[in-house]
Amino acid sequence: MLKDGEKGVILQRDKESYAIAPHLACGIVTPEILERYAAVARKYEIPCMKLTSACRFAFLGIKEEQVDPIWEELESGLGHAVGLCVRSVKVCPGTQFCRLAKQDSMAMGMKLDETYHGMKVPSKMKMAVSGCRIQCAENCIKDISLYGTDNGWTVLVGGNGGINPRLADVLVEDASTQEAEEIIEKIVLYCKDSGNRSRLGRVIDKVGLDTLRQEILGG
Repeated sequence: MLKDGEKGVILQRDKESYAIAPHLACGIVTPEILERYAAVARKYEIPCMKLTSACRFAFLGIKEEQVDPIWEELESGLGHAVGLCVRSVKVCPGTQFCRLAKQDSMAMGMKLDETYHGMKVPSKMKMAVSGCRIQCAENCIKDISLYGTDNGWTVLVGGNGGINPRLADVLVEDASTQEAEEIIEKIVLYCKDSGNRSRLGRVIDKVGLDTLRQEILGG
């Protein structure tokens, strides 16, 4: 029997079948990907496909002997749905499509996904990027997130939609794209260096937002 995370699987309720979640960077999908998914689901008689909150498709009810051939035919990386890592980067359509957006959330999100998705960290971590204050990517419940304004990016930290939900705090406002990227890098490095197994929001509750800001950003 495979363990959770091994070969990207998640053991299901029946303790016999598995789910897998192929990586879809920022939930962006093409007709070719959808056609491949559908072909694999039909070939292996997948009983259910579920679009997850991280905007990727979970293939449910897979038999152990199907795991390897399905991954080979999907031609996709792991979705990192379990484990102590950066699980996902959720984005809204941003200035490429949305009339309300102030910043290009899709471009920023794709860059963050390429840099951080699957990166090992002491506690699971989720990210989000929204093009405006409406925060359609659910920034308020992500560990690290950005939303766009006329003056740049607002950086939020400490959101958590888990068992003990917590809304994110504003760390920095009016950051340029380069500054926002550098700040996120510093936050991730802080989390890795601290080795703290608690979610970032719990760390903030313990040490205080001002202390965290000082430790990450200095003066």
